[in-house]
Amino acid sequence: MTGSGRAAVLGSPIAHSLSPVLHRAAYAALGLGDWTYTAVECDEAGLPGVLAVPGWTGLSLTMPLKRAVLPLLDRVEPLAVEVGGANTVVFERGQRLGYNTDVPGMVAALAEAGVTAPASATILGAGATACAALAALRETGLRTVTVRVRDQGRTGDLRAAASRLGMEAELRALTAETRDGELLISTVPAGAADFYAERPRFHPPGPAAVLDVVYHPWPTPLAQAASRSGATVVSGFDLLLHQAAGQVELMTGIKPAPLDAMRAAGQAELSRRAAL
Repeated sequence: MTGSGRAAVLGSPIAHSLSPVLHRAAYAALGLGDWTYTAVECDEAGLPGVLAVPGWTGLSLTMPLKRAVLPLLDRVEPLAVEVGGANTVVFERGQRLGYNTDVPGMVAALAEAGVTAPASATILGAGATACAALAALRETGLRTVTVRVRDQGRTGDLRAAASRLGMEAELRALTAETRDGELLISTVPAGAADFYAERPRFHPPGPAAVLDVVYHPWPTPLAQAASRSGATVVSGFDLLLHQAAGQVELMTGIKPAPLDAMRAAGQAELSRRAAL
């Protein structure tokens, strides 16, 4: 794709998003000087209006829009349908096309850390990212996953996603004193898993690898506990980087995305924020 492009990340709250830094770094590395990428505060009620604004090339979606966008799209890729959420919209020939780059982004982030075929896995949380984690774990060969939740009455979307994905999600209380899988994926917000790090989870045989989707502040107590135990730790930044790379490729049509330039820009911004 050549010429100019206009893209943005939508969500609420959105001011903290690292996506503009990553996408702009990609445009600079690719020589796309006429491309722009901004952050737009947008909740579910405002989503139809923002989608209807003329001139978009692509949009990234975060909380709480990944599920809400589906009925507003003309076409949705099968993976996004299975997961029940799209984090990427590409505008092409007058149509809105929906994709999910969270799943391949998670697979890539884990693989980069050497985690490709865990024998078992546990997910913390039941939101949209947990549904993406289910699909990512399916890619590693798993068919049964333990999911720890605070409220089993709010797991309908996750259970529906598991059914579409052909996965079995064994629901357990977040506080249950039972052993976790070889891979632990925390999809809950910053602070929500802190108590998890204070318990004897990481005494052998604790998880061999931990992915915490939080990227700021970093490291989280969960990541620190995992690191102390000798586990492989994958950060939310790793996930954000790889899913953003997928978005850049979809929006610009250029492959591969300049991962090194995006990583350097993102890490520099996180260092700047940590120093504040």
